[in-house]
Amino acid sequence: MIATTSRPDAVASSAGRALLPALLARPYPAVMGVLNITPDSFSDGGAFIAPEDALAQARRMVTEGADIIDIGAESTRPYGSRPVTAEEELRRLQPVFAEAVALGLPVSIDSMKSSVVAWALDQGATIANDVWGLQRDSGMAKLLAERNVPVVLMHNRDSADAAIDIMKDIADYFARSLEIAAKAGIARENIVLDPGIGFGKTPEQSMTALARLGELCALGQPVLVGASRKRFISTVTPSEPSQRLGGSIAAHLVAVRNGAKIIRAHDVAETVQALRVAAAIEDLQ
Repeated sequence: MIATTSRPDAVASSAGRALLPALLARPYPAVMGVLNITPDSFSDGGAFIAPEDALAQARRMVTEGADIIDIGAESTRPYGSRPVTAEEELRRLQPVFAEAVALGLPVSIDSMKSSVVAWALDQGATIANDVWGLQRDSGMAKLLAERNVPVVLMHNRDSADAAIDIMKDIADYFARSLEIAAKAGIARENIVLDPGIGFGKTPEQSMTALARLGELCALGQPVLVGASRKRFISTVTPSEPSQRLGGSIAAHLVAVRNGAKIIRAHDVAETVQALRVAAAIEDLQ
């Protein structure tokens, strides 16, 4: 049994409705800081599994200029991650989540399980981040329609296939996700699309998605990109995840140039600086 703590839906949905337009109206992209409360995430698995370490990282991201904190308690890395139950996700989240919300930034819940997302929304989360774009948990779309909060729909595949046209695959996938959302009653203005860099893609396909991001922006929804520390960087310059800051910033600057409005990153301070300096320079052109 998953226990919940009540939070008035009207308050949560009102905050959610106002959040996305405010983030998108600014002259530079919003930065979503990554907080993995997991033992096995590809880049920082185990670093923040202790509640005190997770909260210290959340506070650090606030001071570094994050606009959103994205909290997840199940690794979804393409290689070697182990599925966990909703109960295990909640066990990891419960000591941290309410205190993270109390820091004052919008909090996103990164989960593919509607029961976990419902609990997090009850605790004060104002964004849902579904790495399967409403296509895995049949209850997710109905929940998010009822709660009327922004949702990030990410493209994903069970495995990479170098033979496919990745942009067509992404477009077809989003067509299905948007149809599910529409049938459930999710407001179109609440939807953000994420091409899922590194998920079910070869490194070359991830770079193609970044290079041709404008095709996804043309669908009419804001686009989020999370290229932070991803494996494709190492195929260009061999490196471990913690050594990929330069490649991450390069990829994110390209993504913003091609239309991304939200950047999801592990290295918040450096990403905020890079995006704001680029925006200031471009404003003088």
